[in-house]
Amino acid sequence: MNTTTTLNITDHNRDSAGMTYVYPVISRRAGGVSLGINLNPNNACNWRCIYCQVPNLMRGNAPAIDLEQLDRELRSMLEDIVHGDFLQQRVAEGARHLEDIAFSGNGEPTSAKAFPEAVKIVAQAMHDFGLTNKIRLRLITNGSQMDKPEVLEAISQLSRHNGEVWFKVDSATAAGIQRINDVKLNPQGVLERLKNCAGRCPTWVQTCVFALDGQPPSEDEIAAWLEMLKATGIALAGVHLYGLARPSMQPEAPRLSRLQADWLEILAERVRELGLTARVSP
Repeated sequence: MNTTTTLNITDHNRDSAGMTYVYPVISRRAGGVSLGINLNPNNACNWRCIYCQVPNLMRGNAPAIDLEQLDRELRSMLEDIVHGDFLQQRVAEGARHLEDIAFSGNGEPTSAKAFPEAVKIVAQAMHDFGLTNKIRLRLITNGSQMDKPEVLEAISQLSRHNGEVWFKVDSATAAGIQRINDVKLNPQGVLERLKNCAGRCPTWVQTCVFALDGQPPSEDEIAAWLEMLKATGIALAGVHLYGLARPSMQPEAPRLSRLQADWLEILAERVRELGLTARVSP
């Protein structure tokens, strides 16, 4: 493991610990150290978001997962963090606290057939290291599998271990989803999957907001998105609005640019008017 490079929010290198499935990062949205679980080491995802920072991204699902290796890597990393000097060696003062273990990585975690078993492995490790109810067990997802019984059961399992889901909704129109996420979806189906998830585990909608060809999201796009949030209702834990923190590795990268923090704050106020919590990470 490289013990000389200090982690920072602009570098989410999945190889920073020299492991296949486990990687530490500083998460601006989690507010400290996040221990990532990458179930997509093949860089395959069933979506292709135009702001995605994964290099060599390809379309597809997660490969077969070596669950024993995942368990070994996770426990080794937790040993360094909980009982070792990892935080002192690799993390700047002020961020030296483990906030969560997060299924994220280089693609959609729930596309892995072993996702339910992986949740159990992580939950058991959290218990064994005395972390249950002290840190969050998070899933960062595009929500595309939230109509599959085995995935929904894993979401319920997640909830029982201080779990939380961050569910991607970058657009609530078919055209917007196609443009941003490069998939053809019926927004009503997105809403139903979001409700499925929120009914089983505390769920935040996470939305990446940016300018495309110099233009922010249109009012029609914003109105449709707000309507979807309203339709989901108080079942949501809240909404994360976030901007571009790291460069896109997709062909559309030159067309993307950050929006001003006050633009995001104005949108957040419209979310709060619906009675929902809104957090902004510009």
